[in-house]
Amino acid sequence: MRRKILTLLLLLCIPAAFGARAQAVFDEPDETQTQKTEMINDYLLIGASYGVTFSNMYYAPAKHNRAWPFMPNYFCVTVTKFSKMFDKLPYFALVVGAAHGYEGFAFKRDPQTGYSQTVDNAEQATIEVFEIPALAQIHVDFYPGKLLANVGVYGGWRNSISRSGPNLEPEFENAFRPYENRWDYGLQGGGGFGLMFDPVEIHFNATIRWSWSSLYQPDYASQYYYRYAYPIDIIATVGVHFQLTKRSGKTTSQLRREAKDIVYGTH
Repeated sequence: MRRKILTLLLLLCIPAAFGARAQAVFDEPDETQTQKTEMINDYLLIGASYGVTFSNMYYAPAKHNRAWPFMPNYFCVTVTKFSKMFDKLPYFALVVGAAHGYEGFAFKRDPQTGYSQTVDNAEQATIEVFEIPALAQIHVDFYPGKLLANVGVYGGWRNSISRSGPNLEPEFENAFRPYENRWDYGLQGGGGFGLMFDPVEIHFNATIRWSWSSLYQPDYASQYYYRYAYPIDIIATVGVHFQLTKRSGKTTSQLRREAKDIVYGTH
């Protein structure tokens, strides 16, 4: 009888022991849960980029044997404001800047006939452009790197032009024709990646710039006929940027607020 009572007590104690153990495990803090994710601040970034441009144009009527002339010396200075959407999602930024670059066109000669298509007797042209881009940016950080995606608009001014061709009129080698548009504007976007060595960031980007301002004013020669040439460029850049405010962790204002609370107490 005594043996049966002891067996019954043991059976009753086993669930209680497992329950206590389970409760202890449940109450133990999980290190993976208590680790705080690094918070990205709303911070400012200023930088300068250098790059090269591969230029082309979309024509009507269509033209063939088009080349992508290589144009160096693209410069851009930007200010980037990082912020959180809904005050929680730290993946967004606004990029505003000023840029100096080039657009233009070139045609390849037919190896059999030696003939090359032209635009107003010019076989190639380089157009200097000053621009102001405004872009929305999405970024994903994985220290020490980040992925970048940009899209936005730009406005600019075609400052000068240089053309060449055997039948080109000399007076238009470095001058715009009366019917050519000087204002430039359009859409641009692309992607890239960055390396972060706080407070310095190095960004590598590839951008497609699509002008919505044709080189020509439409219907200039006839009331029945349209023609246009919209520049389309690919720009590759590398930029060095400096963090003007703290990228992550507690900011100076937060530390001052905490010190004030310690001294004077919270209200």
